[in-house]
Amino acid sequence: MSGNWRRGCEAALLLVGMVYFSANAAAQTGGAASRPAASTTTNKTVGRDNSPTNPENSLELIKPADLKEENAFSDFQRISSEDPKKKIEKGKAFLERYPLSHFKAQVYSALTSAYLQANQVDKMVETGEKTLALDPKDVQVLAMLGQTLPRLITASTPEPEKQLDKAEQYAKRAIEGTPALIKPDGVSNDQFEKDKNQTLAIAHSGLGLVNFHRGDYAAAIAELEQSVKLAPRSDPANYYVLGVANHNISHFSEAAAAFSKCAEFQGSLQATCKDGAEKDKAAAQTNSPK
Repeated sequence: MSGNWRRGCEAALLLVGMVYFSANAAAQTGGAASRPAASTTTNKTVGRDNSPTNPENSLELIKPADLKEENAFSDFQRISSEDPKKKIEKGKAFLERYPLSHFKAQVYSALTSAYLQANQVDKMVETGEKTLALDPKDVQVLAMLGQTLPRLITASTPEPEKQLDKAEQYAKRAIEGTPALIKPDGVSNDQFEKDKNQTLAIAHSGLGLVNFHRGDYAAAIAELEQSVKLAPRSDPANYYVLGVANHNISHFSEAAAAFSKCAEFQGSLQATCKDGAEKDKAAAQTNSPK
């Protein structure tokens, strides 16, 4: 891939990728909803390991309940994920007041999404890693970090391979852990599957971008195709990188198709993707057998 293609891809991901991903993350953190406009419920359907084999859950059953703490946590949960500023304020206040709370991991998890929505990416990464220190099986946070870290890498990133290795491990752990999640009470089977698919789509997107940065375009294409299959309307950046990866190995028809899908989304990538689709359609015709 030429330097211009790489720089353009990095810039595009920094501009648009976080916006679409944070909306999807917010929907899941809000509860059973899979779209930002509907994310008003309070139960988290994907993320925390709620199985009886999780030692944290056993500890929570033993610890006596504190009514004030439970009420404060319920108040925090009721804050819509569409209001990340308020979510962050209340979450920080809760942790300051109850630093040893057994709800701490869940608050950190919700704050991870809120920080990403608020474009406070450094805080998002820091809080996400705090979440995983308390709950290593939080697949939503694993997927979030797996996708976010490679989207932050540019030509000036120090030791980018370390970031890629970390992102790869996070994404793989999310993919391994998501199928084993237990459906919470009160959530339909259909909604639970949609939420799991969204988390898997985010994780596969992260792996795709890791491979893209490493120049393994075939592997990147395989992961990104899996991502858009699981969540076809979630993130134009996935189609954009899919288009660039196909272009780089001269799969011009596939590149044009991916760019065309990307161009269906309104936003900062739309014009770039329309241009890419037109150029790769022309390249496919020029290079087709006569």
